[in-house]
Order: sequence, then C-alpha cells, then structure tokens
Amino acid sequence: MVDTRTFLGSLELSNPVIPASGTFGFGLEMAEIYDLDILGSISIKGTTAEPRFGNPTPRIAECCGGLINSVGLQNPGIDAVISEELPALSKVFHKKVIANISGFSVDEYAHCCSLVDSVDQVGIIEVNVSCPNVHNGGMAFGTDPEAAAAVTRAVKAVTTKPVYIKLSPNVTDIVSIAKACEEAGADGLTLINTMLGMRIDIRRRRPVIANRMGGFSGRAIFPVALRMVYQVSHACSIPVIGCGGVASAADVIEMMMAGASAVQVGAENLRNPFACKEIVEALPVEMEKLGIESLRDIIGIVG
Repeated sequence: MVDTRTFLGSLELSNPVIPASGTFGFGLEMAEIYDLDILGSISIKGTTAEPRFGNPTPRIAECCGGLINSVGLQNPGIDAVISEELPALSKVFHKKVIANISGFSVDEYAHCCSLVDSVDQVGIIEVNVSCPNVHNGGMAFGTDPEAAAAVTRAVKAVTTKPVYIKLSPNVTDIVSIAKACEEAGADGLTLINTMLGMRIDIRRRRPVIANRMGGFSGRAIFPVALRMVYQVSHACSIPVIGCGGVASAADVIEMMMAGASAVQVGAENLRNPFACKEIVEALPVEMEKLGIESLRDIIGIVG
C-alpha cells in the first residue's frame, strides 16, 4: 500500500493535490460534482480588502497548451470571504484550507492577513506578491527582492499561521526573491504564478483581451515552473508548493522530485473540472508503477 501523505511544515495533507487559487473559486460549485474531501487542501480564490469586480471583458483568451486570463482578482472582499465563503466551504470540505491574499500596498496585505489569521479553518496563508505596488509606480511586489521581503515581514508581524509567499515567474532571478522572502520570515513558498502573455485577433487587428496582456497558464508552462521549483527548493530550506502546468499524476511526481512538498493544479481545472479528482485517484497507481512507497521519500530527490 503506497503512502500519499505529505507535509507543509507541521500541516499534514492526505495527498499533495491542491486546486490552485483562482481556478476553483471557493469550492462550492465543485462540491456539486465530487467529494472535495479527497483533496489535500484547497487554495481559495484570491482575496483583497475591498470587493473587486475585476478587469473589463473580454478577459480570457485560449492559446496552444493553455490560456491567458486578465480577470483582475475579482472577489467579494475579505469581510465577505470570512463571514460567508469560508463558512459555506466548511460544510463541504472538512480539512484546513489555504487562504490566498492579494494587496496593492503593504498595509493592505497586513490588514487582510491579520483578519484571516483568526479563522480556524485556515491552515496556511498564501500571499500573492504578483500585485502592482500602487505606492511604487505599479511595479509588482514580487519582481523586487526588497519589496517582496517588506510584504513578508509585514504579514509575519501580524499573523500566527504559516505564511507562504506565492512568487511571480516574470523575473530575471527568482532565487534571489525566494531567498529574500525566506530571510524575511516566510514559512514556505508557492511557485509559480502565471507568466505574462498576449494574443491578437488578426481579423479585428486588436488584442483579444481588453487589458491587452494577461497571465499565461496551462500545460505549456510546466517546464518553466519545474525549473523554478527545482532552483528555489535547492536554494532555500523552507517548503515549496509547486504550481504551473500540472495536469497529471506523473506531473505531480515530477514536481515533487524537483523539490516540491505539495503541488497545486491550476488551469487544468478550467479545461477539465474533474482534473484534481482524477489526479488524486491516479497517483497511487503511478507510484506503484514507479516503485515509490512514500511520496515523502522523493521530495527533492533529483540533485
């Protein structure tokens, strides 16, 4: 009998499969089609201090091997998430969740994280530093080591739960940013967030997406995500959650061999709503095929 358990710090997961933030909503719709308790955890939709309608439409564009989105962090705001969305999710998912938090200033990150820190249902706070810093010319927090570290320190100062920083791949040196977050007190890291992409409607001669560019995700980015997970996990001593292009049980194992302790499934949920369920069910079969008795034995096995 194979052992699919894994750990994110002290948090034990029955398996490493986690739907990524923004691709699973708050889980309620998915609970109508399968039992969510088979999942390791759920990273809920990214949350900001105030409700956000998101970017203008159209904001989704298909492309080979994935899709581009510019949804714009549409969410009901932190107060509604705590008072409505999380209680509703607790009725259909009985494990700890990952609360994904976004912000446009250090103060906003700290405010939202301090509020969600008091929710027992939350096991990990995942901080998305891909947002533009409104006090620094719009540059994303995650593209600068000092800015990413500043967010990390501010959040750690007002929380007691483990804090994982979700890193952007749109940088020259992701390791320097990961190490800055670790030194600032991060308990773990999630990588990668979406890459930056674009599509043009050649008949109308204009960008497909109203915002012109958006986040590129899907199977095509898996090799990039794998490379970054490998680099960061070997440079840092804190746990890494691998994310980006994961679409199969074999991908999960490959991510873990690169150094991930758990794995998030993103765009594949939009293509196939049963993706996470199918991966969870296929994982023991793939492990047996490869002679893997415990997933914990293969984390970072590739040197």
